[in-house]
Amino acid sequence: MRDCTSCGGCGGSCGSGCGGCAKSLSLTPEEIAFLQQLGQLPFLPLGRTMGDLTPIYLEEGEENREFYSLLLQCLEKKGLVSLDYDQPLKGYEGAWYAACPIRGSMALTQRGQQVLALLEYQGAEE
Repeated sequence: MRDCTSCGGCGGSCGSGCGGCAKSLSLTPEEIAFLQQLGQLPFLPLGRTMGDLTPIYLEEGEENREFYSLLLQCLEKKGLVSLDYDQPLKGYEGAWYAACPIRGSMALTQRGQQVLALLEYQGAEE
C-alpha cells in the first residue's frame, strides 16, 4: 500500500494513484476489501488516543495497527469513509475498543457507497 501523505484533500495536490480530488479513483486491493467489509456492516468501531489524531482499528490484531491506521486515513482523504469520534459504537464490547480513551465509529460516506456499488456492478474482487 502506498503512502497517502501527499494527498491534500481537494487542494489538487494528490500524488499519483490517490484520486482523492480527481475524477478518477485508484484503489488498492486492501482498500477494496475494507470497503466491501464496511458494505456488510454499516458501522465499525474506531478509537483514538488523547492528543493524537491517528485512527485506531484493531479488529485484525495489534500487529496490523499501523497498516489499518494508514488505510483509514487514505480512505477518509478519498472521501470514501467517515471517521466519527463523536458517536461511540453502542453495544460493541471489544477489549481494545474499551481501552481507547476516545471511542467512535466509522461508516461509508455517500461517495463510498457509490464506489462500492460501482465495484460490485463491475465485478471487482479483492
